[in-house]
Amino acid sequence: MAEPALEVTLPNVGSGPDRLALADLTAPVEPADPTTGDEPDPAYDAVVLLLHRDHHAGQCRRQVRAVADRYDEFRERGCAVVSVVPEPRERVREWQERYDLPYPICADPDATLGDAFDQPVRLGSLGRRFDLVGRMPAAIIFDVRAADPDELAVTAAYRGRTMLDRPAIDALLAHADRRS
Repeated sequence: MAEPALEVTLPNVGSGPDRLALADLTAPVEPADPTTGDEPDPAYDAVVLLLHRDHHAGQCRRQVRAVADRYDEFRERGCAVVSVVPEPRERVREWQERYDLPYPICADPDATLGDAFDQPVRLGSLGRRFDLVGRMPAAIIFDVRAADPDELAVTAAYRGRTMLDRPAIDALLAHADRRS
């Protein structure tokens, strides 16, 4: 599937390490419970990956603020959220400075993850050149507790057809509920 995409390390200007890969979110919590012989559990049950359109996209900015306002609800469900903006680190840092997001927000100027997870782009080469007019929003939900610890299973994907077309926060939380 998108195995190499899990290892892509992106600059993170939000909460967490300076560089982040989706695979980092599958790491087990150490140490394991010493009273059992069980393997350590991952820190999260699920990951919501939000693939945004562009630094200037107002709907994407509203979405990150709405997720931030309800981030505790994601955490209660054992769900990590990662936002990815197809822009350089400096531009993405402006979002973090303005909105003080409690979760990772990564810069992906080459749109590597968007391409790997089939983020829609309309208007052909024009849309690929100018993310603001071509790139559509996407949300991918991963199951961290899948049988294979080296792979994240996609449990739901939402790929927008228009710039306004994105899942509601309640829909993302409902997918997290089904996971936990």
